[in-house]
Order: sequence, then structure tokens, then C-alpha cells
Amino acid sequence: MSSVEKQLEDLKAEIDGELPSDITVSDVKYEGPELVVYTRHPKEFARNGDLVRKLASKLRKRITVRPDPDVLSDPREAREKVMSVIPEEAGVTDLDFHADTGEVVIEAEKPGMVIGRHGSTLREITKEVGWTPEVVRTPPIESSTVSNVRNFLKQEREERRDILERVGRQIHREEMSKDEWVRITTLGCCREVGRASFILNTPETRILIDCGDKPGAEGEVPYLQVPEALGAGPQNIDAVVLTHAHLDHSALIPLLFKYGYDGPIYCTEPTRDLMGLLTLDYLDVASKEGRTPPYESEMVREAIKHCIPLEYGDVTDIAPDVKLTFHNAGHILGSAVSHFHIGDGLYNVAFSGDIHYEDTRLFNGAVNDFPRVETLVMESTYGGRNDYQTDQEDSEKTLVDVINRTHDQGGKVLIPAFAVGRSQEIMLVLEEAMRKGKIPSMPVHLDGMIWEATAIHTTYPEYLRDDLRDRIFHEDENPFLAEEFNHIDGGEDERQDVTDGGPAIILSTSGMVTGGPIMSWLRHLGTDPDSNLVFVGYQAQGTLGRRIQSGWDEIPVSDRNSSGRTSTLSLKMGVETVDGFSGHADRQGLENFVSTMNPRPEKVLCVHGDERSVQDLSSALYHDYNMRTFAPKNLETFRFK
Repeated sequence: MSSVEKQLEDLKAEIDGELPSDITVSDVKYEGPELVVYTRHPKEFARNGDLVRKLASKLRKRITVRPDPDVLSDPREAREKVMSVIPEEAGVTDLDFHADTGEVVIEAEKPGMVIGRHGSTLREITKEVGWTPEVVRTPPIESSTVSNVRNFLKQEREERRDILERVGRQIHREEMSKDEWVRITTLGCCREVGRASFILNTPETRILIDCGDKPGAEGEVPYLQVPEALGAGPQNIDAVVLTHAHLDHSALIPLLFKYGYDGPIYCTEPTRDLMGLLTLDYLDVASKEGRTPPYESEMVREAIKHCIPLEYGDVTDIAPDVKLTFHNAGHILGSAVSHFHIGDGLYNVAFSGDIHYEDTRLFNGAVNDFPRVETLVMESTYGGRNDYQTDQEDSEKTLVDVINRTHDQGGKVLIPAFAVGRSQEIMLVLEEAMRKGKIPSMPVHLDGMIWEATAIHTTYPEYLRDDLRDRIFHEDENPFLAEEFNHIDGGEDERQDVTDGGPAIILSTSGMVTGGPIMSWLRHLGTDPDSNLVFVGYQAQGTLGRRIQSGWDEIPVSDRNSSGRTSTLSLKMGVETVDGFSGHADRQGLENFVSTMNPRPEKVLCVHGDERSVQDLSSALYHDYNMRTFAPKNLETFRFK
């Protein structure tokens, strides 16, 4: 008998010993980080509301209780009873019964009303029908991404259970090594922005954190071939942790599956959906630009199938010697500061991912409250000595002034923006400015993936700032449904109509002017001196956005109907930069993130910034807070303990 089988047998005996005599357990399995308990008495479990919580506390496991398939009631009868328990105002849009796991997936416009206070309605459902309810939100704005991901995971339920059982056995395997050390190896994003990737290593476990590309630098990918990473074989990586979905962190996650990786990806639920959206678009853009995509769309589906979503604050076993906890990073939807607790109190490492420390219109500020962190791997995008962003209120006033000036000239405002994060932030600013009369009401055209990304934001309002979440819950107050917003589906005729029309605002991907619909808009509007190009986000070195920002007025663009030929466009439209909308903390925010940690980390690795930024931040943290700091290069390894 394997150690895991023995462990499950012992757990079943321990659970049996804790349960009342009228409740029996038919099977106990690991599915990913969770312990799944099958019972012939699900209704009795539900009647004793504290039972699962007490078991989880005693066993120190995340526990899910499911009915034994033999005792399930008929789904047709169960459907009527479930609907009779749920308040009508919850707006149930679908019920989906899965006999293999005894779960009923309830899709509703107001999931909170299906859950009930402290889960009371969920328990009532199980008491009535025996099935285990799982609740998902009906998107207020229809999202093809959310729909496709949910349908795909539904089709793949059986294989996904096999994956989860295999992952569960891997997590709970017996520890083999008595050594105690922790290593971090840098595979990318050191003294540069982009291709974020790290290996966190213990004698027992190897974890890959992020795997992105480098904007504007085709072919510069993380150093995955080294022995610490895939060079030792993809099967030697135990887990992948994805901090957020931006392509400089996620673009090459599907590539791992092409190389033979078959393990879990830990991320938040919105990160999973956004990764699917952005990586499929990444392949589409590569194909349209005549480049060979690094992987097929099938690999994106493999990545989604292997995702294990975690919520903020849930402490989760991801290896025999590693627990992972996600915390809000304030950067984009679902972005997470990733805290790793290694061994039995041996060592703690936090990877900031990308963070925004102050509250924004979209998100609450990044969380930095951890029981312990010995080493912090810290982003430094705006870590330079003079990288102080304008106060957001001043930034919004500047943007309003530019829009009013352009409107009065009869021109158009063209804003290159990341589909995820900055676009929604700007949409909120524009919606309020029009509602309050600060700018004239005019069409706001959303091109590229911006509308789809916005729909995903409204699917997960619990990840948004508190007051915004409340507005989305009330359909008539949902700011993203303002009548000024117009989704452009990417047709040139539609763009030409906008060009020929009156004053308007256009939000378009890509945010760093590295391809996508923004190139078409430059062809349409670039020669119009009455219009303005407004940068509201970070422009990485080497990107066309950075070059335009630095004064370039001769722009290479692909001829509209040619195969790959480029011509030069003389840029006559005005160029403005409005700081303060970045999803990254500025220099002060980065320092505040570290200085307010209690206790502070012993060591800080400053990464994800150009050479000046990482060295400036590293030096400042060392001098001001007397901690050991580093500005590592790629392919350095740090050994702790």
C-alpha cells in the first residue's frame, strides 16, 4: 500500500471516529489540495452545519463533502426542490446536475442569495435534495470567454477529476528529504520589464512562478532550458503559480504543456479566464503579423484544464512542504501577491507579482499583511529615484482637460490601453466625467478585447473595490453599461465610420503600440493634427509606444491590404502622456508596501524593472530600512537557510 493510500485510510478512520453514529463515510479521496469526503448521509451532514468546519480544523485540511452516487435523488425532482429553496430574486439562470460527483452547479445573477447567510441556503439545498450545490455568477455583460471556459471545463470534468486526483497524491506524498534549504532562481524579468519567471526550489519541491514574454522583443523568453527549470524535464516541476494574466507574466504558460508539463497551475478564477482570453489573442496577433506562434490553441485549453483556482486568503497545500496563500495585489483583476510558507515554519517567501499599493477606482490596494516573510521578491517597474506618479485626482483632471480641448478642436482622443485593467479604470473615469458634466457626452469606442475583458470584470465583482462591487450588483447603476460605451468588433469599415464622424474617444489595444487594432487607428487618425494620442500606461523600452512618447514622429505601419509590407506614417496628431493611471505602484508606493510590512522581510530581491529602477529601489530600501537587498541578474540563484 502506498503512503498516500495509507494516509487516506487513516483519515477515513479518523473521520469515522469524529462523526455521529448516524453518518457514515463511503470513501475519502484527494482532489488537488482538497480532501473529498463521500457519504451516504449528505442531508445529515448539512443539518449539522459545524461538522465540516470542525473536521477541517481538526485534520487541518480543506474538506468538501459529496453524496455517494448511490443515494442521489432524481435530478428532475431535485430541480423543483432546489428552486423552491432559492429566493426568486436570486435570478437563477441555469441548474446543471453532475451525477458523477453529486454536485449541482447553480448559475445565478445574485450568487449571494443562493449561498445565504454563512452558507445557510446551501445547507438547506443539501438537506432537501442531498446534492452538493456549487454556485457561479451569471455575467451581467455576456462574456464569450467565461461561457467558453465554463463549457469546456464541463466537458472535461472526468479528465479534470483524474488530474486533480493525481495532483492530490503528489501534494500529499511522503517527504523524502531531511535537508532544509530554499533556493530562488531568476529565469527572467531581472533588470528588465517582461518575461517574468522564477523557480522556487526546496529539496522536495520545484515550483515555477509566472512564465511571460517580453513586450516588443520577439524571441526573448524566460531561460526555461536551464537545469533548475525545464532542462531537468517538465515532470520535475511540481506546480506552476501564476500571479496574474498580463502577457509578460502568462504568455508562455501554455508552452509548458507543449514541452510535456502535466501538473497544476494555481491562480485566481479571473486570472484563469483572462489568461485564456489574452493567450488566444497572443496567438492570433502572431499569426496576423506573419510570425510563427510558439504553441497551438490546444495548449491554451490544456492550461485552463490544469488550473486550480484559489481565493484570496485561503491557505492551500500545494506540495508536501509548501503552503500557498494568495492576497490581493491591486494591479489587475485577480492579481495576487503569492505567499509561500515552506516546511514547518522553516522559511517564508512572498512574490509581489505586479502591485498597486493605494486604492484605485477599480481595486482595493495591495495587501502586505503576512504572519512572516523572510524574503520578498519585489517588482520595481517604477522603482527609479524620480518615478513618482501624479496623484490620480490630478491625472483625471489632466485627462479631462485634454479631452475637452480635443473635443473643441473637433478631433478625437485615441488612448492605447491594456485590455485588462487600465481600460476599465479609464472607462470609470470617463463614465463619471460625462455623468457629472465635466466633459461633453460623446461616443467612447472600445476596440480589441476591451469589451470582452470588461465583461469578465463584471463576472467577478468580488475582486473589485467595495463601492464598485455594490454598483455592479445593481444593474441600473453598473457604470460599465453606460450608453456612451460602444463595442467595435474590429471591422475596418466601422473604424472608418468613426474616423469620418464627430468628436469621440477611442480606447484600443495594444497598450504599448506593439501591434493589434491601435496600428489601424494610427493609420486612420495619425495625420489629423486636431486629434490627440494619449498614453495612460507604462511604455516598456523597445516598444513603439516608448518611441512615440520619446518624440518619434515617423511611424512604421503595415500597409492595410499588403502582405507584410510596411510604410512610414508622418505622425501629425498631438501626443500626450497622463501619468497616474498605471496599475503599478510608483516609487513611494513600493517603499510604503515594504515599510508598512510587520515584521519586515530580512531580504528583498528587486526585479521587474529596468537596470536604473531596480538598483535605485534596492539601494533605497537598504539605506532607509537596513535590510539586505539585491538587484539580481537573470540566471542568478539565491540560497537561503
